[in-house]
Amino acid sequence: MSDMAVAPRPDTVLVIDDEPDSLRMLTAMLETADLTVLIATSGANALEVLHHVKPDLILMDAVMPGIDGFETTARIKRDPVLTSIPVIFMTGLTEPEHVIEAFEVGGVDYVRKPIQWQELLARVRAHMAQSRAVHASVTGLDATGRMMMATDGDGRLLWCTPLAERAIGRVAPGWTRGDTVLPPLLRGGVRRLLSQENGNGATLRIDQPHGAFELVVVDKLRGDEVLIQLTELDPKRDVSRLQSGLNITQREAEVLLWVSYGKSNSDISDVLTISPRTVQKHLEHIYEKIGVETRSSAAAVAIKMIGR
Repeated sequence: MSDMAVAPRPDTVLVIDDEPDSLRMLTAMLETADLTVLIATSGANALEVLHHVKPDLILMDAVMPGIDGFETTARIKRDPVLTSIPVIFMTGLTEPEHVIEAFEVGGVDYVRKPIQWQELLARVRAHMAQSRAVHASVTGLDATGRMMMATDGDGRLLWCTPLAERAIGRVAPGWTRGDTVLPPLLRGGVRRLLSQENGNGATLRIDQPHGAFELVVVDKLRGDEVLIQLTELDPKRDVSRLQSGLNITQREAEVLLWVSYGKSNSDISDVLTISPRTVQKHLEHIYEKIGVETRSSAAAVAIKMIGR
């Protein structure tokens, strides 16, 4: 899938259904609500359409000849360019296992036929708004230089920032955020992290051949969603980069590095075996040398310098 796929305009819905009458009614209803409608009559047709455009939401018929709605959705969710698009299933199937399958392949909602138009429209609007809010939050987090991801209680990835995706990909080449299963090293670490009783602030270090990851629980969100900050740790390499790139002393580079890792003065004093007052003195010298006034600005400079 090409990264060239973009939404043709806001509020675009792709309707995937093999029944002409259903397509006609859905198109009329959605266009009356000022939504732009794209149509596909099969799973294969839908995947081809998605090579060229990225809609805001997909309405997916579950039962279709050839590639059914469940398999079509699974393929969409494996594509990192498309995985964030919310998919609402439409079907006359009533067995519980069909509902479960719809959510397991990545659907966000499920409506039964015959469709209640006002209810469907309300769900479409709600899921598009939620998707945009999540996208804005992820983009904002990425812009701060922080690597963030959210998982469920079992360590299954729900979303992550592009920076976190690249960091995880360095541990497991070929991995993308379209893969809802984290690489074994990280998934096991997340499970151990979430088994701790500390709650917010719980920390776990995962050592690997070329450095380490530190996982920190930032917050428990809705349901069992957990927000986790991911930090790549390679102190020797990063201190060298900061020292040479910013023309600061080695000790100042060490202090600045741990500031960029999100550590407090107290934490840094423990790591470097110096007093918190000495940490603060080093920070004041750092601010002056690199031309910033705040801790967050210094951290942003460090993050950019060491390429995280």
